[in-house]
Amino acid sequence: MVETKINWHSELDDPEAFRAFAHEAVDLAADYLAALSERPVYQRMSPEARMNLLEAPLPETGMPAGTLLDRFQTEVMPWPMGNGHPRFFGWVNSPPTAIGIVAELLAATMNPSCAGGDHAAIYLERATVRWLMELMGFPTEGSMGILVSGGSMASLTGLATARQWASTCDGWNVRDDGVGAGDRMTLYVSSETHTTVIKAAELLGIGNRQVRVVPAGADFRMDISALEAAVTADRNAGYRPFAVVGSAGTVSTGAIDPLDDIADLCAEHRLWFHVDAAYGGPGVLDTRVAPHFSGMERADSLAIDPHKWLSVPVECGCVFVRDGTLLRETFSLVPPYVQVDEGKGIGGLPWYAEYGFQQSRGFRALKTWMSLAHAGREGLSQTIRRHNELAQYLAERIDDHPN
Repeated sequence: MVETKINWHSELDDPEAFRAFAHEAVDLAADYLAALSERPVYQRMSPEARMNLLEAPLPETGMPAGTLLDRFQTEVMPWPMGNGHPRFFGWVNSPPTAIGIVAELLAATMNPSCAGGDHAAIYLERATVRWLMELMGFPTEGSMGILVSGGSMASLTGLATARQWASTCDGWNVRDDGVGAGDRMTLYVSSETHTTVIKAAELLGIGNRQVRVVPAGADFRMDISALEAAVTADRNAGYRPFAVVGSAGTVSTGAIDPLDDIADLCAEHRLWFHVDAAYGGPGVLDTRVAPHFSGMERADSLAIDPHKWLSVPVECGCVFVRDGTLLRETFSLVPPYVQVDEGKGIGGLPWYAEYGFQQSRGFRALKTWMSLAHAGREGLSQTIRRHNELAQYLAERIDDHPN
């Protein structure tokens, strides 16, 4: 018997109240974006503003929606990270596309769990990932991709698949036996590789002592001769070299490793080739610099962040794996309550939960799909080209400056 007679309701449960409130929020967002260029790029929070947020108590009886919107406007909105500003040069954090902002609202409205099933969000993600593969020149036949939180999780997913591949090639299964069952695996990165790759090696049980940091040359690109020497030395010492990470745009300098040469070496030594193209990958859409990315399409796995150069609102990363079956073998562990037959009930395509670590997954595809479709290949290419021109112009101005 239900004894509780009172049930809390939000005033926004009424559709018209929700409509009015949402209109206010959209007006607030539009006003914010319109005035953004007139604001400082960034300003440190005052001690009082920090404490107002840090020490705010949970309301006992709840606050009206309008009051919360007012507090957002006065206590949160004045203190942005700065990355939406046109003069922000801090990191590779992009401003959001306007259509992506709206897509976030629509995705939350539907609020699907994208673990899998026969509903629109799943098919939209398949299409969106295929579009990203096509933009990057990555093969779509037999491959598989999945949207994740960002480049860190994308590289972790790709390297987990590499670890599974290496153990299978050697006649054992890392999922059954653990990483210690085989020879110590070694991973190869350059001195410019993002630190999240090192963290991935630690989480995967490889250990940072088995991550070989290959020196970069004067051009900040991986030294291929040093890479081959390191692989040979490890193999002779009884280690199991298993993967090389190449960068398609390093964070510090934007350098692109000699990807074709790395791909050749990996093929010769039977190594997995992972490319970290988290922010730099879309550069391939500028035909003037596309040749520098040659070899990216030969990767066994590739990480890209649509929430960086493609300006999809955070979070949205993506990983491609050339052998989609292998990706599924790396992560598939289906609990009884979601075991379904294709074409029956909620059964549709194989579940995304079988291709990555997450079971509950948000509707990241909508903002990505809408952002890509709104610009189209031509619009995306024009944007990348314009950004490269601006970067070149800035470099020339710096070179010409007397100091």
